[in-house]
Amino acid sequence: MSPGRDVMARARRENFPVASRVLPRRYRGHLFAVYAFARHVDDAGDEADPRDRPRLLEEVDADLRRLYAGQVPRHPVVRGLAATVRQCAVPAEPFHRLVEAGRRDQAVTRYETFGDLLGYCALSANPVGRIVLHVFGAAGGERVPLSDRVCSALQVVEHCQDVGEDYRRGRVYLPGEDLRRYGCTDDDLAGAVTPGPLRRVVALQVARAARLLDAGAPLLASLDGFARAAVAGYVAGGRATVAALERSGHDVLGVAVRPRRARLAAAWLRALLRRG
Repeated sequence: MSPGRDVMARARRENFPVASRVLPRRYRGHLFAVYAFARHVDDAGDEADPRDRPRLLEEVDADLRRLYAGQVPRHPVVRGLAATVRQCAVPAEPFHRLVEAGRRDQAVTRYETFGDLLGYCALSANPVGRIVLHVFGAAGGERVPLSDRVCSALQVVEHCQDVGEDYRRGRVYLPGEDLRRYGCTDDDLAGAVTPGPLRRVVALQVARAARLLDAGAPLLASLDGFARAAVAGYVAGGRATVAALERSGHDVLGVAVRPRRARLAAAWLRALLRRG
């Protein structure tokens, strides 16, 4: 199987937001193409031989330039974006920012403050939300900063879930000043059990993410139809994961904390029906 097809096969196996199941095929196709691209960039920056990562990321960037110049990209995942870019008028910048996030991961392995972490989210997460708004023809105005808050919240929550995995990759996304404030060391991050001080650091980030989600949730009130259904799925996923982390006591090393499908579906329905 070619690298592009492998990424696409993995994308189909992985869990899309529950809302994607109710979207028409044209929207699902666009969202899948975006997901496959983001997954490919992540793999280039995380899974490839470290010596090859800068080259692979530059190849993705070059392929994006080919796409927007009207040429045929070399990689099937980038070629798969062509219809989405053309039909949804998606600008190039969000895609390039995702590649830049991959480059950032090669050079920066720790973040000192929560503000620094949000700066990384502006590259690694917020562009996806902006692309999704273009897919639904809903980009522009106040929706963009609201979407950024939702996407940053989702990224922070994911970092909380993946503390151990990230540390094994040589990265620490929990803010350094918070780790020091609660007396955490690298030994705490490497263990099989989450010690109390580390739980408190995770709880702090989860609370911040929850506030970001609440600050971005008014985005839903500005949307309707399938756009509202899709974005409600993302918001619901974030809230369900926050709740799962809280129920676990923020034990992110001892178990894989993931919301149950039934809770995720219920959260999506609540987000979809709520007004204001």
